[in-house]
This record gives sequence, C-alpha cells and structure tokens, in this order.
Amino acid sequence: MKNYPVILLLAVLWSCSSIKKHNEQRASCIEPEQLKEDVDYAYSKLEKMHPHLYWYISKQELDRKFDSLKQTLNEPLTPLQFYFRFQPVIASIREGHLSLRIPRKKFTRQEIKNFEQQKGLFSRFEYYVKRDRMFIIENRDGIENIKPGTEVLTINSIPVSEYIRKYRNLISSDGYNTTFHAYYLKDLFFNFYTAENGLSDSAIIETLYKGKKNTITLHRESKSESDLEKDKEMKKRTQERKINDYVASSNSYNRSFKFLDKDSTIAYIKVKSFSREYSNRFYKETFAKIRNAKSPYLIIDVRNNYGGSLHEINNLYSYLADQPFTLIRPSQVTSKTTPLKTNYFRKSSPFEYALKSIVYPSYFFAQAFSTYKKDGKVFYKMRVDKPTKPNKEAFHGKVFVLINGGSFSASSIITAKLKNDKRAILVGEETGGANDGTVAGFYSYQKLPNSKIRFPIGLLLVQPNINMSDSKKGVVPDVIVKESMQDIINKKDPQLDWIRNTIAKEKEKRSVKKR
Repeated sequence: MKNYPVILLLAVLWSCSSIKKHNEQRASCIEPEQLKEDVDYAYSKLEKMHPHLYWYISKQELDRKFDSLKQTLNEPLTPLQFYFRFQPVIASIREGHLSLRIPRKKFTRQEIKNFEQQKGLFSRFEYYVKRDRMFIIENRDGIENIKPGTEVLTINSIPVSEYIRKYRNLISSDGYNTTFHAYYLKDLFFNFYTAENGLSDSAIIETLYKGKKNTITLHRESKSESDLEKDKEMKKRTQERKINDYVASSNSYNRSFKFLDKDSTIAYIKVKSFSREYSNRFYKETFAKIRNAKSPYLIIDVRNNYGGSLHEINNLYSYLADQPFTLIRPSQVTSKTTPLKTNYFRKSSPFEYALKSIVYPSYFFAQAFSTYKKDGKVFYKMRVDKPTKPNKEAFHGKVFVLINGGSFSASSIITAKLKNDKRAILVGEETGGANDGTVAGFYSYQKLPNSKIRFPIGLLLVQPNINMSDSKKGVVPDVIVKESMQDIINKKDPQLDWIRNTIAKEKEKRSVKKR
C-alpha cells in the first residue's frame, strides 16, 4: 500500500504517453507497400480464423476485391484514410459482425471529463434515415425550435446525402438483407462523422421543413447544475434498475414488462438488448406475473435489438417452450486452437493484468479442452447447443413477436427458432440479422501491423437449430407491417396495433360464441 501512489502515478504517465503515441500514429501517413502488407495480413487472418468466410461471396470474387484494393494503394495514407478504403471491401463479405474498427482519436481522462460536462452537438436529436436522406424525428431540448420531420440537408455546407452514400458502404448486414442499413446507419452516422471531422464545438446545418429552408448553428453547450445532478442520479443502481438493465446514457431500460389492458389478458415484454445482466431474475419474476394473471396472450418486442447473449435467449425460449428444445446447432470453429486466440489480456489495466495472470493457467486449460471433432469438423462446446427443458413457469398461450430491420444477431437467432417451431407469429419487417445464423460468439482481436487498425474476427459459426432456408436474408415476418417516419413522430405503432386489433377480433369471436 505504501507504493500505491507511485504505482498510480506511473499508470497515469503510461496512459498519457500511450494516448499521445496513439494520436501521433493516427495522424501519420503510411507508405503504400505497408498498407498492402496490412491488406494481406487481414486476409490471411480471415482465412485462418473465420469459419464461414465464403458464405455470401465466392473466394474468387473476394480475391478480386482484395487485389483491386491493393492496386489502388499507390500513395501514403493516414490510418483513417486507409480505413475508408479498406472497410468497404470487408463489408462486401456481408457478415454483419465483421468490420474494421474506426481509428479514432483518443482523449485523456481530463478531456473526457470535460466532454461529460457538456451537452452533445448532434446527440440531442433522434434521427431517421431513408435512402440518402436524414430527418430529425425528436428534438429533446427544443433546440432552435427544430420540428420533428425536419430534413437535414447539409452539415458545414457538405450534403448529408454524400455522407450517407459514403458511410453506407462501410456497413453490412448478414447476407442480402434489405432492412438493416437504415437502422444501423442512423445510429452510427455521427460515429463515422466525428471520426472523420473531429469533435467540434459548433456546426452549421441547413434544414428543410414543409418546403422552407433554414440555416442553423448548433453549439456544444455546458450542462447546468441540474443537468449534472440528473446525470449523477441516473448513474445510481437501484434494484429495479439492475433487474430491468437500466442504461444511463439513454435514460431507458433494456428490459421492461407491462400488461397492455386492464384485465391483464395481453402481456408485453420489450427487450432492447440481450445483455444477460440480471436477466434470469427478470424473466423469472415476469413470467410468474403472467402466470398469476392467467394472460392468454404474450407480445415480445425485439425491434431495434442488436442482439447479445445466447444464454439469455436460451433462457427466454425455455419460458415459451412446451417440450425440450435445442436452441442452436453445434458451433463450428476453424481449428482446435481457435479458442486460445481470443486476446485474454485485452483492455487490461496493469492491476487487471496482474490478476488475470494468476488465473490464466485455469483459463488456458478450460479453453484448450473446449473443442471436439466430428465428421472432420471442429466444434466448440456450448450449453445452448444441448437440449433444454421448458421452464416450470413456461407460458402456453399465444405468442406474437415484433421484429424489424434493427433486430440483429441473437434477436434473429431466437426469432428464426420461434418461426421454425411455429411457436410465435412474427409481425413487422425482415430482421437485420440472417435467418440461418451468423459468425460471432467470441472474437480474436487482431491489429493490422502498420496502420494499427483493430480488426476483431468472429470465431464461432452460430446457427439456430432449424430447417435452414438458404435465403441468405433475414427472418421474414409472418405478417408484414410497415412503420413510417410519420408514425414514429406521431408516436403511433402500426405493428403493435395490428397485433392488438387481431387479439381484439379473437376475443370478440369467443364472446359471440358464448352468447
């Protein structure tokens, strides 16, 4: 303990030095031959680690794309410039989980603290993207009296449409999905924008509302004392916030439950992310309430849910099943050593590194024996690919599930399974994640040797235990119901309304029969 201040000082100095070195490297130019080395390095790692690399693109076509990229690398580029050249090629693989990480500028703790005491420049709005256009659908702080439905035409004189076309090439859904881009792009647009243009204190935007153009200057404002107090309050972890998985940054819950009618006949569960945290308790308490209320209908809403824990969706499915089930097929990996390539010490502070070093032998032993071979292929041992019994509190009524293009990864796994087993009626639009699975699970976090761009590669082929569709698209709903921008602005929900109207008609029919 006597040496603690010295250790702390060394850690701070090391952190500052690391940030400075990172930012200098990010701003420096890399020679063409070194960039080509990075391209070859990335492809070699993909071929060694990715268990289904040519799912949506042939080897011949991918080889051609990599070779074409290298032919264009004939001048020095910064890591960020290189990223904008390389990422569209990675996106062409059509694996939604696979992408290079944006080489961002790093900030010191003091700089981060200063940002936390300010309101965001663009994050105070909610957005809607349609084709090459962006609209503001919510203005939380009433900035400049900007109305919902206002189109953002330019940012600092550059057309938003140019940015959208550029950034769309950086993202991909699984396969040939048609709905994912608009959802993911509205969430990631300003991540790309600030990486490219930096965090500025102001921006001039040109807008269009009901045929009238307007030029507005946005400013990064300091938070008031009440705002800072509210931030502190939002960070408190009450029991309710833990169980419902509260997210302070958005002042919302990842999980929520309620009855949609006075007689408790329609139960409604909303899951924004399968984070797993406190999920066992949430589902146990929720389905006990549904059982006690004897609700005949259940709606599960996984719209705009980008996925998460396989354990959580397996547990959720156990509350919907009426017989033993197996959620996913055995997960394939490329080799027996694949589980040892997961960067065990990644993002560890000096103290965490020391602790992890102590338990590393146990971790190594567990991972070394976590695979098995069958029919010439190697698979990773997982609990969720084994039969699971229905939960005692399982719901046996009618299930509806709401999905849209923002339903991705684990959300697509469980909805594909529910549809295959005819356990639910899916309502909405095609999911952003593939019907037949994806490559994710856990990752090997590679770093390109010259540009230092991080490149996480999914190591598990995760597929729902279903009859495969071979559609190379998302999970298609049983009932397609579209949602417009005006619906969102007016806080209307045509997809949920369709379900409620359908239930009302069923209840009316039963009522007539009883008369």
